[in-house]
Amino acid sequence: MKHIRLRDLEVSRIGLGAMGMSHGYTGAGTDEAESVRTVHRALELGVTFIDTAEVYGPYTNEELVGRALKGRRDQVVLATKFGLISHSGREGGTDSSPANVRTAVEGSLRRLDTDRIDLYYQHRVDPGTPIEETVGALAELVQEGKIRYIGLSEAGPDTVRRAHAVHPVTAVQSEYSLFTRDPEARVLPVLRELGIGFVPFSPLGRGFLTGTIRSTDQFDPTDFRADNPRFTEENFRHNLRLADEVAAVAAQVGATPAQVALAWLLARGDDIAPIPGTKRVARVEENSAADAVRLSDEQLARLTGLPPAAGDTHNESGMRMMER
Repeated sequence: MKHIRLRDLEVSRIGLGAMGMSHGYTGAGTDEAESVRTVHRALELGVTFIDTAEVYGPYTNEELVGRALKGRRDQVVLATKFGLISHSGREGGTDSSPANVRTAVEGSLRRLDTDRIDLYYQHRVDPGTPIEETVGALAELVQEGKIRYIGLSEAGPDTVRRAHAVHPVTAVQSEYSLFTRDPEARVLPVLRELGIGFVPFSPLGRGFLTGTIRSTDQFDPTDFRADNPRFTEENFRHNLRLADEVAAVAAQVGATPAQVALAWLLARGDDIAPIPGTKRVARVEENSAADAVRLSDEQLARLTGLPPAAGDTHNESGMRMMER
């Protein structure tokens, strides 16, 4: 597994998103032993970048990751996120007030069973707290050694610039894939101007780009994709054509659709470290092998030229929480 740098932080070229082990997807939380095996197998394959958040569960995913990394903590760059849970009971969906940041980090350190968090992200921009105040509190945590680096998630260019002026931002995490190209126009140019790394989440389009999702009947009622606009009937049928194009390229190169989707992302720059999520050993083996897939210029152009996916990436309330 190759490594890259997110600003000053070295990580494996492909990471592991842990959310689906406990939260959000069909089958989440049903096989903790397999999830732990998946983390251990990722480490064996050279994956050193593990991503979680306090809101996943809530809390249970951090606890799972903490157990999985027992005795292995020094092998990984451990990332988690705060700000979607208010520990003071504040309403509105976000709370990145300095007091909440301090409460949140102590909880995450305890659940992850660690003395430091390598990369600590604001999960969503909080319109009720100036970003300067939030980053000021995070900078204090860096000085105290509780976190090593600061990140933002789904932050727009203005927020990124303002945050970076207070303390260097190491990485911005946003949804990015052949299924979601939004960051290309506004966010990525600013990150590259400032030397900030980029971490695409949902790099497989929430499973759509794997080619294995052919009907929403595959989702159980707890699966957030069941009412996601991208997965509604008319949009779903349109988006299947994108998945089929990825599968066609995969057949040409002798790889899986998931590996091709990740290889396309890796070809977008050496400052990008996607974090495909899975709770299965076989999938982490498949995803990690994408590091060796090489796409021709023609294949890259074919994929880059695919039309946009139909439908918003989140429901209405979720879209309001993102700066794009």
